[in-house]
Amino acid sequence: MQYTTLGRTGVQVSRLCFGTMSFGGDADESMSAHMYHRCREAGINFFDTANVYSQGRSEEILGTLIRGHRDQIVLASKVHGQMGTDRNARGLSRRNILLSVEASLKRLGTDRLDVYFCHMFDPDVPMDETLRTMDDLVRQGKVLYPGVSNWSAWQIAKGLGLAELLRISSIYVIQPMYNLVKRVAEIEILPLALDAKLGVISYSPLGGGLLTGKYSTTQRYSEGRLAKNKNYSVRYGDESYYKIAEDFTCYAKRIGVNPATLAVAWVKANPAITAPIIGARNLEQLEASLAAADYEMSREQWAEIAALTPPVPIATDRTEEAKGLKMFGQK
Repeated sequence: MQYTTLGRTGVQVSRLCFGTMSFGGDADESMSAHMYHRCREAGINFFDTANVYSQGRSEEILGTLIRGHRDQIVLASKVHGQMGTDRNARGLSRRNILLSVEASLKRLGTDRLDVYFCHMFDPDVPMDETLRTMDDLVRQGKVLYPGVSNWSAWQIAKGLGLAELLRISSIYVIQPMYNLVKRVAEIEILPLALDAKLGVISYSPLGGGLLTGKYSTTQRYSEGRLAKNKNYSVRYGDESYYKIAEDFTCYAKRIGVNPATLAVAWVKANPAITAPIIGARNLEQLEASLAAADYEMSREQWAEIAALTPPVPIATDRTEEAKGLKMFGQK
């Protein structure tokens, strides 16, 4: 397992992060334990969860598993999603963040979170309220590094600027979606992360299973998220994605690499990515993703695989500049 620094935190993390969304849901307590121990055996020290994963059960299971070696683990959780039936048990208000962090700490059996993500952007709460609350948690030692997930580039940039202006704890880690068929993060989010030295633990490197070799223009898989989860079926419902998946699977077979391994390795090879978040329902699925830890992808191969998708738009829409043509004022 390779290790790297998480943004500008100075904390060393494995180049793969294990996401525990399946704990307490698709994976029962026994399978969750098997996968956790396999990740530790492989050298993973970075684990990601959220309060909404199985309505807290994921945190409870993970908390039991890390007992006795908590200080060897870099632990991340999240706040925002609806918990229970209380209409105020959601969002990024000061009230909900303070209540949620205490509940997460209790379920995880720990006194602190290494990274605490705002799981989504909350348009109903002033950003400075959210950031000031995170800063309070940092000062109390309950959170070490605030992070944001599913925020757009302008929202992240605004948050960084506000933190600087208010002289409070800043954003250190971001968690965007990123895989071969979902490359919007390349336009502005990942360049921003490189410039601001943010840690990036991107999620869904397998595209909800689309890039595992089970899908093509003529083949669908009756199990899994794409078939059973409406959010995923909508997110990955574009027919063009299945053509990309088909071409990608053919490429992987041609070079003799498991498509899931190659998909994770492709994400990991982007210089802005600290660690892709891998997840699984069982050990067989996990092994394919774990193999990406030892797969070294060249820039040339990364570009070959990227070419299976339409070109990513340029942030300014000045396509000519990407082709090396002269800009205004150049001689």
